[in-house]
Amino acid sequence: MHSSEMKYSCMVRSTFFLSLLFLFASQTAVAFIGTYGVNYGRIADNLPSPEAVATLLKSAKIRNIRIYDADHSVLTAFRNTGIEIIVGLGNEFLKDISVAEDRAMTWVKENVEPFIRGGTRISGIAVGNEILGGTTIELWEVLLPAAKNVYYALRRLGLHNMVEVSSPHSEAVFQNSYPPSSCTFRDDVAPFMKPLLTFFWQIGSPFYINAYPFLAYKSDSKEIDLNYAIFEHTKGIYDPKTKLHYDNMFDAMVDASYAALEKAGFPKVQVIVSETGWASKGDPDEAGASVKNARTYNRNLKKRLKKRKGTPYRPNMAVKAYVFALFNENLKPGPTSERNFGLFKPDGSIAYDIGFKGLKDSSATRCGFGTSLNALVSACVVMFLLLYRFV
Repeated sequence: MHSSEMKYSCMVRSTFFLSLLFLFASQTAVAFIGTYGVNYGRIADNLPSPEAVATLLKSAKIRNIRIYDADHSVLTAFRNTGIEIIVGLGNEFLKDISVAEDRAMTWVKENVEPFIRGGTRISGIAVGNEILGGTTIELWEVLLPAAKNVYYALRRLGLHNMVEVSSPHSEAVFQNSYPPSSCTFRDDVAPFMKPLLTFFWQIGSPFYINAYPFLAYKSDSKEIDLNYAIFEHTKGIYDPKTKLHYDNMFDAMVDASYAALEKAGFPKVQVIVSETGWASKGDPDEAGASVKNARTYNRNLKKRLKKRKGTPYRPNMAVKAYVFALFNENLKPGPTSERNFGLFKPDGSIAYDIGFKGLKDSSATRCGFGTSLNALVSACVVMFLLLYRFV
């Protein structure tokens, strides 16, 4: 072979190899773009269509969302939007999915694979929600086999490098969390948590925690400084073991998770906050639930995440979080606060200003009994024409 032919052959092979790398990279989803995401809950009867929600998120420049199921209308609406979605495998499916990989395969083929092929960026599957530490003990035993079966199904379909498998936890998995360095997993939770963490470490999944300073403040408002809970100026707390200072509870909660992971033998696992937020309304006994505090917490959280910085204990690990929630959910059970975590109103306007742009000016709903400004103008025109007719 002549030298020119050899050069041409090498160039062709290099181009082909680079093309394969590009194809692989283009098919590998980034589980989290940036540091800010939002939970899109839908336990309500007054929410906009999924198509309108997709438009709202693009307008607000929100690139990451979590949903609590795999609703096909939502996944269809988010095709070709570039928004990364974590779908939920509901707690009610865990027992069935844990039995056999084929059952997980059926679920993935129905709820994940066709949408990815169609342009929806599904970057993760949350297997269950707040299982360990909860009251349904029988689900503790099936969580790991369910997660494994989902992962192996993705692997058989060639999607395991695109779709992350995880499971969000509540603060109930911890024995204690104050000061942060003292945090450990509960004795009854640890035998289930450690094998789960081992599996997630093997497949490269982070540790997801639902961290709510609001709930901590509500349960002990006499002892907890409100400013510490909502990122306002305060003296904060000092951790004598690590000699670290915390000026907000959110960072302390994240570092408590890191401390528990370290003690369990997983010092390099990344922590991502799967839920956090503040209620804008609550019952009389729900301390701190107000529009003012919700605005302050969410505005300061957004600013804090935008800096892409770490925590005192993990300064080089940028904190990432999904805010709860996109909308108020008027059909959720429980105390009033449960129905009032939304950043946006059902009409697409902002619930309060933290720097987002809604689909419409929030002042547009202030005229009359929820009448839009356009409808009011139209009514005025009709009245004018009628009056002009009879003058």
